[in-house]
Amino acid sequence: MKIKYLFIACGLVSLAACNDDFMEKYPLDRVTDENFWKSESDMKLYLNTLYPKYIKGHGSGWSDSRTYPLNVCGSPLMYGDVFSDNAVKSGSEDDRLSGNYKVPTGASNSGWDWGDLRAVNYFLARYGRADLPEETKNKWAAEAYFFKAWEYYKKVLYFGDVPWIVTDLNTDSEELYAARTPRAEVMDSVLWCLDRAVTFLPEKGREETGRLNKDHANALKSRICLFEGTYRKYHTELGLEGSAEKFLQACVTACEALLGKYKLYEDKNVPEPYWSMFAAIDLSANPEVILYRKYVEGENGHAAQRYYDQNNSNRQAMGATRGLVDEYLCIDGSPIYTGGSEGNYIKNPNFLGYGKWTELENRDPRLTQTVCRPGEHVTVYQGGVVDKAENGITYPQIGYSGSGTTVTGYRIIKHWMGDRVEQDRTTNGIQPGIEFRYAEILLNYAEAKYVLDGTLSQADVDLTINALRKRAGFDFEAYPGAWLTVGNEPADPRLDGIYREKLAYEVPPLLREIRRERRVELAMENHRYEDLMRWKAGNLLTVPLRGMLFDAELQKLYDGSHSAKPEIATKAIAGKDVFPDADGFIMAYPRSAHITNGILPWEDYRYYFPVPKEELLMNPQLVQNKGWEGK
Repeated sequence: MKIKYLFIACGLVSLAACNDDFMEKYPLDRVTDENFWKSESDMKLYLNTLYPKYIKGHGSGWSDSRTYPLNVCGSPLMYGDVFSDNAVKSGSEDDRLSGNYKVPTGASNSGWDWGDLRAVNYFLARYGRADLPEETKNKWAAEAYFFKAWEYYKKVLYFGDVPWIVTDLNTDSEELYAARTPRAEVMDSVLWCLDRAVTFLPEKGREETGRLNKDHANALKSRICLFEGTYRKYHTELGLEGSAEKFLQACVTACEALLGKYKLYEDKNVPEPYWSMFAAIDLSANPEVILYRKYVEGENGHAAQRYYDQNNSNRQAMGATRGLVDEYLCIDGSPIYTGGSEGNYIKNPNFLGYGKWTELENRDPRLTQTVCRPGEHVTVYQGGVVDKAENGITYPQIGYSGSGTTVTGYRIIKHWMGDRVEQDRTTNGIQPGIEFRYAEILLNYAEAKYVLDGTLSQADVDLTINALRKRAGFDFEAYPGAWLTVGNEPADPRLDGIYREKLAYEVPPLLREIRRERRVELAMENHRYEDLMRWKAGNLLTVPLRGMLFDAELQKLYDGSHSAKPEIATKAIAGKDVFPDADGFIMAYPRSAHITNGILPWEDYRYYFPVPKEELLMNPQLVQNKGWEGK
């Protein structure tokens, strides 16, 4: 691995302000051991530089940086699901999705980057020099262990076995030429780091404002341990199924430490609390949010909302997939199809079928708070004003390429604010980015308990899935079947058929509902790719990527004659701008040289990314991930 110079500066810090005294006292290009590592202030100032590296939120500045190895452009929270079956972007697909990705020559843009870890290890190798009580030093070290756990969790997600490094490396360090550490050993060490963070970070309310606390550590522990426990269960080729229980139980324990300390955000004065949570400027009083990146006007900011509002930048134009839309339940708690088989499904009477966005009606209320129904939100937004009568309806732009297009016709509005003030802040936007929220903890808890025991009690289902549905706005009085009852899960022939065809193991109805709830609740929050990988469900990416039905009625709307209110629709011609399949549904990536019929290819070697060629040459002890040789 390559060594990068450690650069410590007073830059944009997510949760703490810049201290000018630090700029006056110490060199900006390095930390010198002679005059540092003496006080708590030194500990804090160093650790401040790590916060924005890991708590990324919506990024900073123009928010157009890329997150590797997935090559996510812009805010990872907003756009990460483009690398999944939840959303597609305009233009050509990424090689990482098409199977055309080649082993990179160098480490740049590959994800095989160790500079941030070196910064963490630099602290851990030196903090003990401070003449401070052991308890105080442990508190600051716990922050570094939190970040180290987060770093290695991502490395293992993308690469599997990776070198476990405990020192800050120099050009002559022996560790530079070490072999990759076995996954089991790495993740045991990650769990040790998490336990240190949980033990020594202060309780919530006792920490300095804007710093990590015990709840944050338990939230991270919950996420990482669910990841590793389920990865070991489903990836039987690792031979680690016998140790999955340890991580699943650790996930449950971490969740239990948070149960009841937070609650799902509900506000009777807000018509769409689920959507509004992501469109808020101030999350300080939100009882659901556990950890978020805060931006302070005049001190730090980002342009994420400016481009997300317009959805017309090369930083990303995207749309939701029909696959995501189809997974939302109807208002009665049953899927869109309740019986039959492919080609002969029995349609739920509440499902209005595919048409002029009719499929968005009578569904789980979260659907229209994630995908925009024409006549609401951004479709009636102009000049900072949300008003249908004044602005008319601007229908989603449809087209396989170009700026502004939704690609699929399903315009994503999760994270959209409709706030002209925020949009006009440009690179000084202050929309916060939620990293951990209580809904995820409930979902982690439900899944971990089910995978541990193969069942889940009704009390646990009520605490988790049914609580999420209640907050979403299901009417249980009118539709009691929307309340999930263990042993009486609804039939879903469409989704069950997909699982049978694409997965190598059975997904019982209750587990199917746990996974459904996770997909819809956490949609467009950058969870889906990781979920597919840990479930050994990469083959779900081969389900054809589709958009809405482009039938004669929709072609008439998009024939170019609707250029003024009340209905405004840019021209889109079938066979030129959009390419429907044999059934009339819009295909994703229709002109790709590597994707046929909107179907992403998949091979199991792609559960991991390749190690760059230069790294293998510099360190002969490193071994390439299987399947990537010659690619």
